[in-house]
Amino acid sequence: MARRVTVSSLLGVAIAVAITLVGFIGFGTVNSYAQRIAFSIATGPSSGTYFPVGETIAGLISHPPGMDRCLRSVSCGPEGLIASAQTSAGAYANVLAVENGRANSALAQSDVVAQAVAGKGVFKKPQSHIRVIAALFPEQIHLVVSTRSHIASLSKLRGKHVSLGAINSGTAVTARAVLTAYRLRAKMSNDSPDIAVQKLQAGTLDAFFFVGGAPVPLVDGLIESGQATLLPIDGVGRDRLLAHSHGLFKDEISSGTYGRLPAVATVAVQALWIVSDREPKDTVFAITRALFSSSNRNLLIQGPPAARAISLSRATQDLPAPLHAGAEKFYRDVKKR
Repeated sequence: MARRVTVSSLLGVAIAVAITLVGFIGFGTVNSYAQRIAFSIATGPSSGTYFPVGETIAGLISHPPGMDRCLRSVSCGPEGLIASAQTSAGAYANVLAVENGRANSALAQSDVVAQAVAGKGVFKKPQSHIRVIAALFPEQIHLVVSTRSHIASLSKLRGKHVSLGAINSGTAVTARAVLTAYRLRAKMSNDSPDIAVQKLQAGTLDAFFFVGGAPVPLVDGLIESGQATLLPIDGVGRDRLLAHSHGLFKDEISSGTYGRLPAVATVAVQALWIVSDREPKDTVFAITRALFSSSNRNLLIQGPPAARAISLSRATQDLPAPLHAGAEKFYRDVKKR
C-alpha cells in the first residue's frame, strides 16, 4: 500500500511538473510576443537625408531578444522594442502621420513643426499631439540651379521653371516661404528629388529646392559634374523670411562642402525627432537614453554624415514644440548628474 502511494505520488508530481512546464513555456511564448513593441520612424524619400538617419537610429534603439549589445548596458531602447525606418513623402506628411497615430514617431523640419503646433501655414488647425524627442542636426536649404540657365541670383528666378519639392514634403513648405519672402512668382512644379534632378539634366527645369544636411549626395553629383550650382539665399528677402518664419535661422554652406564651390549664404532648419504624446513615458525615456548613450556614439559617427551631428548639446535648443514627458525626464536626469 505504501508503495502504491509512493508511485501514485510520483506520478502526480510528474504530471504537475509537466503541466507547469507546459504552462511556463506557453506563457513564456505569449509574454515574449507581448513584450515586442513595434515602433515606427517615418522619414522621407530613400534618396534624401532622413531615411538613412532613421535607419541608423532604428538600429540603435531596437532591443530584440538576445542582442548582446543591449544586455551589457543601457545602449538600447526598452526590452522587446523593434524600431523600423519607413520612407514617406517628407516632413508635412510625417507630422500628420504622428498626429493621427499612423506613425509612432517621425523626422520633421523645425519650421514645419512650428506651423503644425500653431495651426498656421499649410496646417488648417493646431496639431495637438506633437511632441519632441530631440533636435538632431541642422538642414540647409539648397537652391540648386542649372548652369545652362545662367541664373546668378534668386531674383532672376522670376518666371523660370522651379520645382518646390514633392507634395506633402517639408521642402515644399519651406520653398514656398522663400519665394513668398522674395516676392517671386515662378513656373512651379512639385517633383520628387530624383525627378527634379532628371528634369534639370534634361534642360526642362531651371532650379529646384532641397532641404537636407550638407553635403547632399544628389546635389554633390550635379555640382561635381558642372551641371548645377547653388544660389545664395541672403539680403532683404532673407530678413523678411526669418522675420515671419519660426524654426528657420541664418546659416552658410561652407567652402569646400561641394567640391570647389565657395561658401554659400542660406537659411537652415533643425531636423527634429517628433513623437506622439500618446507614447508611454517609460518607452520614450528609454529611447532617448539609448540615442545619447556614449556606447552608441561610434555607431552615429560611422553612420550617414547628418547623424554625426547628433549630440546632447543640440538636443533641446530652440524647440518649436514641447518635449515629450519621457524625453524631458531624461534631460532633467542628465542635468542632475
